[in-house]
Amino acid sequence: MRPHDEQAFREFVTSQMASLRKLAYMTCGDWHTAEDAVANALVKLYPRWRKLERPDLYVKTMVYRAAIDETRRPWRRERTTGDGIPEVVLRDPAGMTDERLRLRAALEAVPARQRTAVVLRYYLGLSLEDTASVLECTIGTAKSQASRGLAKLRELLAAECINLTGEPMEEWTNAVA
Repeated sequence: MRPHDEQAFREFVTSQMASLRKLAYMTCGDWHTAEDAVANALVKLYPRWRKLERPDLYVKTMVYRAAIDETRRPWRRERTTGDGIPEVVLRDPAGMTDERLRLRAALEAVPARQRTAVVLRYYLGLSLEDTASVLECTIGTAKSQASRGLAKLRELLAAECINLTGEPMEEWTNAVA
């Protein structure tokens, strides 16, 4: 590769690394697996760099696929002895951490394709066309997947917002609506 192309690739990786890691994490749910997925995608992107018109969309598709592939690997299904011990969820007095944990738990309950569409559209801010390109589907399908995923997310968060009296908590109802 020519030095100019190599420098352009480095700048691209530097500018896109954060969003690629977020996409991979939101797809697979584990930071270590996400790092592996991004690294594998970038290794495959490097030899194709000069041929691509939109490397940003191409690499997002590769990261999405790699994150799903990483979770399917046989060694990922192995269980340690610590997996049998139930996790104790502690509330953080800071509030924001609790909010992130609730949102993450709700996101994990949304089907993978819908979750990815929601993350691409609303978390990473991609356009509908770019989301469809990454998911390799039509714009209508990407739109419906994002819409259904968002509806499911709202449903899950609203169901969690019911306090002990059975009444919806106002701050959650407003945030979800």
